[in-house]
Amino acid sequence: MEAATAPEAALGPTLKVKEASPADADGPRASPRRGAGSPLPQLLPPIEEHPKIWLPRALRQTYVRKVGDTVNLLIPFQGKPKPQAIWTRDGCALDTSRVSVRNGERDSILFIREAQRADSGRYQLSVRLGGLEATATIDILVIERPGPPQSIKLVDVWGSSATLEWTPPQDMGNAALLGYTVQKADTKSGLWFSVLERYHRTSCTVSNLIVGNSYAFRVFAENQCGLSEDAPVTADLAHIQKAATVYKTEGFAQRDFSEAPKFTQPLADCTTVIGYDTQLFCCVRASPKPKIIWLKNKMDIQGNPKYRALTHLGICSLEIRKPGPFDGGIYTCKAVNPLGEASVDCRVDVKAPN
Repeated sequence: MEAATAPEAALGPTLKVKEASPADADGPRASPRRGAGSPLPQLLPPIEEHPKIWLPRALRQTYVRKVGDTVNLLIPFQGKPKPQAIWTRDGCALDTSRVSVRNGERDSILFIREAQRADSGRYQLSVRLGGLEATATIDILVIERPGPPQSIKLVDVWGSSATLEWTPPQDMGNAALLGYTVQKADTKSGLWFSVLERYHRTSCTVSNLIVGNSYAFRVFAENQCGLSEDAPVTADLAHIQKAATVYKTEGFAQRDFSEAPKFTQPLADCTTVIGYDTQLFCCVRASPKPKIIWLKNKMDIQGNPKYRALTHLGICSLEIRKPGPFDGGIYTCKAVNPLGEASVDCRVDVKAPN
C-alpha cells in the first residue's frame, strides 16, 4: 500500500513523500511468536499537520550581501508533531565554524556573523516529518567592490578631444560590472570631475577640453557594491594646444587728412566797458596743427601782457584784460600751416561806464 502525497508547500518549497511500507502505515505490531523476554513495540505518534515551509518573498530571488555584512535568515515552517529541520549547502553539510543554525518549534534561523565571498552558494532547508519532507532553496551571493581597471593609456589627442583605452579589472568582486566611471583633472586646479558614468565600453573619447590646459584621466570600475577603491591614472598628460592662427592683412589706401586752415566759427563783434575783461572766441580746423597769430589793427600782439591767447582742440580764445579807451579796434585771428593760411576779423568797441 502506498501513502498519499501531501500538497506542495506554498510559496515555492516542495513537499516529498517517501515510499511507506504497511509496517510504516500501521506501526509495528507484536509478533505472535514473540518470546516472553522481547521488548514492547514503540508506536509512532500520528501526523496532525504536514510539514510545509513558508519562504519569505525577499528570498525567492538571489539574496545579495556585501562582504562583512551579517546574514540572518528566519524561515518559518509548520508541522506537527515538531519536524526535523536540516540545512545543507550545495548538497553538503554546513561548515559549523562559519554558519550557525537554530531550529525552533515553528522556524529555523541561519546566521553568519561576517559574510565572506566563500559563503556564497545554494542553501537548502529540509523539514522532515515521518515519511514526509518539505524543502526550500535559497541562493546567497556575497559581493564586494571590483578591482581597478588595468592598462589605462592615452591613445590620441586632437583639437579639444582625447581618446582613452583600458582593460577590464582582474577581480569583478563576485558580481557583474555595471560599467566604468571616467574622470578628468586639469593640472591647474588638480580637481577631478566625472565625464562618463556607468560607461560599458573599454575605450572612450573625452571632448570639450579647454584649449591651453593639460589633463590627466582615471577610470573606476563599478558593480552592485560600488566603485572600485582605486583607479589607474594615465601616465601621459593630454596637452590641448592652441591652433596656429595666420592673419592675412589686406592692403588699403591710407587716407590723407591734410587740410589747409579753415575757420568753422568766426569772431563776433562786441562792445565792452572800460575795466571789464573781455574774451574773443573762434574755431579753426586744419591738419597739420596750425600756428595761431592774433593781430590788433593788423599789428601783432603776441607777447603783450595785456592779452592772453589760448588754443585747445581747435578753439581759439583771446582775453583782453581790463580794456581801456584805446583798446578798441579791429582784432584778427590768423591760422597758418604748410598748406595755407586763413584769418577772421571782428570789431571791439570800448565804452565808458554810465
